[in-house]
Amino acid sequence: MSDSTTAAPAEKLTKKQLKADHPTWCPACGDFAVLASFFNVVQKLGIPHEKICVVAGIGCSSRFPYFVNAHGIHFIHGRALPLATGISLSRPDLHVFV
Repeated sequence: MSDSTTAAPAEKLTKKQLKADHPTWCPACGDFAVLASFFNVVQKLGIPHEKICVVAGIGCSSRFPYFVNAHGIHFIHGRALPLATGISLSRPDLHVFV
């Protein structure tokens, strides 16, 4: 009898799995292009959504964490980078996006 276990291969992450269903930006907003690029990068890198953390400050782009099916936080003005740094230091297993 063997005690080794084999992990099932990870399922490839799709945009549909990662994308939330309620973006509220204005129709011509450039943030849609940023969000689309984010989805492309995450898919190409094959990062599982449970290993993603999105951090944002204030303004229209700060809605970003709500549009991604992953860990996310909407923080106060000027504090997104220090918060992201703290998350990265305390959880090196996460891919932190600001």
